[in-house]
Amino acid sequence: MKPLVLDLPYPSVSELTPDVRSGNIISFGYATLKGEITAVLQYVYHHFYFGLTDPDDAETLMSIAIAEMTHVDILGSAMLKLGTPPRYVQFPRTCVYFNTSQVSTATSPTKMLMDDIQGEMNAITDYQKMLFELKNEKAAAIIQRIILDEQLHLETLKKLLKKYSDK
Repeated sequence: MKPLVLDLPYPSVSELTPDVRSGNIISFGYATLKGEITAVLQYVYHHFYFGLTDPDDAETLMSIAIAEMTHVDILGSAMLKLGTPPRYVQFPRTCVYFNTSQVSTATSPTKMLMDDIQGEMNAITDYQKMLFELKNEKAAAIIQRIILDEQLHLETLKKLLKKYSDK
């Protein structure tokens, strides 16, 4: 199964140099309560329920989960190159470790999709806030590229929601 991503390369993480401030900024998208790890877990969970009735839609959600895993890999690698440990915490620079409290456990198709859509809208907004704060152009380019995938996910989920709303 392939990730649901745009057919555009991601900027290289290898070109990043130590910049802890930028690493701390992008850490909000990594493994915080609203970060990529939460998105992965939510899409996998929703994939299980869609698999009971529509394997194609379940596969779409898993493809989005795999894309989010790609983002986890990129962000974690970028954080490390920037000098910020890629830790699993609720909020950057804390010792309060990640938990699954923000993973949607909805089970009806429309509620799952609405929660997924909200998650993508939140991710786009959070990434745009990061861009406002980032001074590091190379780190910003990585975030800009990830936003493009999140926008693709949002449009895909809206089409799925329309399909289920029309039933």
